[in-house]
Amino acid sequence: MKYILVTGGVISGIGKGIIASSIGTILKSCGLRVTAIKIDPYINIDAGTFSPYEHGEVFVLNDGGEVDLDLGNYERFLDINLYKDNNITTGKIYQHVINKERHGDYLGKTVQVVPHITDAVQEWVMNQAKVPVDDDRKEPQICLGGTIGDIEGMPFVEAFRQFQFKAKRENFCNIHVSLVPQPNATGEQKTKPTQNSVRALRGLGLSPDLIVCRSAKPIEMAVKEKISMFCHVEPEQVIFIHDVSSTYRVPILLEEQGIMKYFKQRLNLPINDQPSDLLMKWKKMACRYERLMKVCSIALVGKYTKLSDCYASVFKALEHSALAINYKLDLMYIDSTELERSTEVENSVKYHQAWHKLCKADGILVPGGFGIRGTEGKLQAISWARSKKKPFLGVCLGMQLAVVEFARNCLNWKDANSTEFDPVTKNPVVIDMPEHNLGDMGGTMRLGKRRTVFKTENSVLRKLYGGEMFVEERHRHRYEVNPELTHCFEEKGLKFVGHDTEGNRMEIIELENHPYFVGVQFHPEFSSRPMKPSPPYLGLLLAATGTLNAYLQRGCKLSP
Repeated sequence: MKYILVTGGVISGIGKGIIASSIGTILKSCGLRVTAIKIDPYINIDAGTFSPYEHGEVFVLNDGGEVDLDLGNYERFLDINLYKDNNITTGKIYQHVINKERHGDYLGKTVQVVPHITDAVQEWVMNQAKVPVDDDRKEPQICLGGTIGDIEGMPFVEAFRQFQFKAKRENFCNIHVSLVPQPNATGEQKTKPTQNSVRALRGLGLSPDLIVCRSAKPIEMAVKEKISMFCHVEPEQVIFIHDVSSTYRVPILLEEQGIMKYFKQRLNLPINDQPSDLLMKWKKMACRYERLMKVCSIALVGKYTKLSDCYASVFKALEHSALAINYKLDLMYIDSTELERSTEVENSVKYHQAWHKLCKADGILVPGGFGIRGTEGKLQAISWARSKKKPFLGVCLGMQLAVVEFARNCLNWKDANSTEFDPVTKNPVVIDMPEHNLGDMGGTMRLGKRRTVFKTENSVLRKLYGGEMFVEERHRHRYEVNPELTHCFEEKGLKFVGHDTEGNRMEIIELENHPYFVGVQFHPEFSSRPMKPSPPYLGLLLAATGTLNAYLQRGCKLSP
């Protein structure tokens, strides 16, 4: 097993996840089996209870793990399926060690950060690195891992300081990602932050084999030579990644700078120097992305719109679908509260700007979420999409609110609501799931990959999924459509075309006589891949560009 540790310096959010994913893509393109582990220093057991404004979206895995969004990058780039234990947190490690201490595994010894916590980290990494993540179920050959240098992450840094000797030099490589800022006042690219970052890492016992420098513009050769001289590495060990038009370009930049050749020599990898078919596909995809001319605009109506990372997987799923049909995505984020009547009173400019965005969009998407804030704005957007026959996709809460909107405006149940927002509503069209735990919040939802069975062949989504009898997608919810009321909706044209294996839990809705009005209880964005777009999102883009019917008539084949 070869281990590649990716550390970050100067600032967080510098792109460690994308760079690690891109390195994995290059290695996978050489025929190697790659897995990935993300290390987060927070004390939470998992990311499930975070506000999206804390660390971005919560990514859900097949096994129900609620994890950091970087694991979503790993899955999308490498086309693998990870597990919750591929996300290590301080909370998980301490819980593991404390449980062992309570069990008596340490035989009365004083349990300390060194060696017990650091040993637990190393043991966890070695065990998880062996778990198959590809469809062929073979053991991985390379494990990519990411951590940081904050004070709360020191036990992890110390664990890897020890681990580099345990794994041996020929099996362990450290990549340090740093920032090369360019102040507007001088226009000069500054190397001092990178020098200080590398010096601090060396002081902790880790010496970087590769230094990946992030910058706004391409870095000059003189800067590369300066970093090489002051950071004690060869010039070819300094890699530059400047801001690019799309993340698809990052693996290409790395490959062009000889990173494959370096890994072959440094880790003694059994690979060829020539780029493979997979990397050529990435190059073609990156070039095609940059040449796109036609634009499709989608309005994303949500409550966490101030930070794009809050809907990272939704954005990527839309982007994958747009690229598949040769359109450039124009994603317009609309804060759902700004569509509400209260905003018209408080700030009429914001209100009219939000509605102007919504009205000019080619399609409307209402993603998942929690809490009552912004729900009336989402209901307004759904009502607009339904009545004006605008292509619409509702995901999780978006589907539930589509049911609420239909009940209020088509069934004339004016007080219809979800028990999440009004526990005593007379028309509870969305209810708590029977197994919903009202006590603990963490890990108590319906999580992970579940089967959804189509109950009719006359379904747009079934056709988009290739006519399959069932699909398996990832879930994350506490509430569900009330199964006792579904017949009322179906009589008026809102069809529940998919349900769980028992037939009690509603999973997919479709509205009759509408170009594309679809809601799904699951989160299809988590399984979208650059070369395999998610069918519900692809359907939205096709409908928004007016090409859905032609696509279905071709037997769900994309035009060249």
